[in-house]
Amino acid sequence: MELLKNAVKQQKNEYYAMWGYSVLIAGSIIAQAFLIVSIVEAVFLNSASFSSVLQPLGWLLAVMLVRVLTNDLLGRTGMRVAAKAKKGFRQSLLSTYLRKPAYAAESSVTGKEISVMMDAVDETDAYFSQYVPQRIATSAISVIVLCSIFAVNWVSGLLVLLTAPFIPVFMIIIGKNTQKKSEEQLEKLSNFSGSFLDILQGLKTIMLYKKTEEKKEDLRSSSLHYRDSTMEVLKVAFLTTLMLEFVSMLSIATVALEVGLRLVIYENITFFSAFFVLILVPEFYAVLKQLGSSFHNGRSSLGAAGKIEEVLQKEGAAEIWGSSELDASRPPLITLNGISYSYNGKEQAVRDVSASINPASKVAIVGRSGAGKSTLLHLLSGLISPQEGSILINGKHQKEYSEESWFNAVGYLSQDPYLFSGTLKDNIALGMKGRASDADIELAAVKAGLQELIAELPNGLSTSVGEAGRGLSGGEKQRLALARILLKKPAVILFDEPTTGLDLKTEEILQKSIAELAASSTIITVAHRLHTIIDADEILLLDESKLVAAGTHEMLTANVPQYAKMVELRRGGVPG
Repeated sequence: MELLKNAVKQQKNEYYAMWGYSVLIAGSIIAQAFLIVSIVEAVFLNSASFSSVLQPLGWLLAVMLVRVLTNDLLGRTGMRVAAKAKKGFRQSLLSTYLRKPAYAAESSVTGKEISVMMDAVDETDAYFSQYVPQRIATSAISVIVLCSIFAVNWVSGLLVLLTAPFIPVFMIIIGKNTQKKSEEQLEKLSNFSGSFLDILQGLKTIMLYKKTEEKKEDLRSSSLHYRDSTMEVLKVAFLTTLMLEFVSMLSIATVALEVGLRLVIYENITFFSAFFVLILVPEFYAVLKQLGSSFHNGRSSLGAAGKIEEVLQKEGAAEIWGSSELDASRPPLITLNGISYSYNGKEQAVRDVSASINPASKVAIVGRSGAGKSTLLHLLSGLISPQEGSILINGKHQKEYSEESWFNAVGYLSQDPYLFSGTLKDNIALGMKGRASDADIELAAVKAGLQELIAELPNGLSTSVGEAGRGLSGGEKQRLALARILLKKPAVILFDEPTTGLDLKTEEILQKSIAELAASSTIITVAHRLHTIIDADEILLLDESKLVAAGTHEMLTANVPQYAKMVELRRGGVPG
């Protein structure tokens, strides 16, 4: 609820405008009732000629036009508030998703995230475009109309005052159930979206393993659950409308009976007062009924807002980067001081690691699977921050530098680099912000061994590739990602087992490029191949998330039996 309220508070001009329009609508209702009663009394009781009521009829038409226009402006303002609020929510969600650590982004359920960003945000529309304008309109109109009724006939005003609370009490009772049903509906929609996207992405695997019927049934079941939850929400909505009509009808009938008795039987009220009250009372209950319907939509929006708030709070605020600038062309001194990191508060992936990485050195990170190698690389890259300890760059905390200057100085090549939908040239120049010339891009592509691929393509470097590099082989994607680094020439280059699963040609190109880059950059590699380990200036040996040894290949072979055994196993062709 606070999320929605804050979004409204941020749009003060629109908020005050809605109050102004509501007061104008209330005034037009009173003026409209007064003119209708005056015209009817003049024509039917006082036998006035048609020409004598032309001016009041003209005023009535003008008042009705004002009412229609102000109603329209109120609705448009609500829609404007909704559009701005939804834009803000999507920007916050996108920012939150972008701040996710690498491990979290890779393991997240894309379908559910899209559902929150699209469906849940759209679900909040009713709160801003319907509930908030109607709440303001009801507050202004009901008070002004009730005061007018009291001014003409205090008995009718008292009856209205006694019967009116039944509607908000009923709204609160139904509203709690509405929010619960809405949250269930969003949960079912989120599950349905996630399942559907998951099946689409893995369709080839499903077909190969002949699981199409099973997955089809899962999807059918998920869609039926969503249908049932939607019908539950609609059932509550219809029940709300029925009860609001019933309560307001009884209330209006009660006032009409009182006015009729006083006018016909007791004759202690004038026709003008009686007719004026009978016109205003339905207007009073009409705005309450409209609030009831909008209240139902508003409660539905609360469930969606809860989903959005859950995502924003769960991810938490990102650690703020500083403003210091780092020279992206000069390899820095990197110092690790007792850094630790655990995923979701579970067993630590990296524990109390301390090391120093000299500028322009080649460092290999080795260890068994699950020892924490990739996590250490993510920490060094700045994608995630240590939960304990610190990373110093040239003696300053890593986060003291501006985010832009740090990432300008870093290059990262993973086992499965991601390519975006676009041209080869755009993908190579991804990190250059328009600073690279076509000649530089072409040179980087040649150095990365892409000349044969480019020559075969109809439009060369301007050829488009599909999302995630569809249409390119694993080796070609790796070479294209390498071209990015060769073009960027960063001061620190991180390789996450880049040669695993590569063809010999691509591996040879990669090793040659690493040797070229090492002349002007710090190279940190999660090493798998033995020749990469042997060539390193320093080797960091991880085991059970801890740094157990550091030194050159010769030093570790002579002094660390665990390392010597690992090397021996790899020489014998057995994976380490």
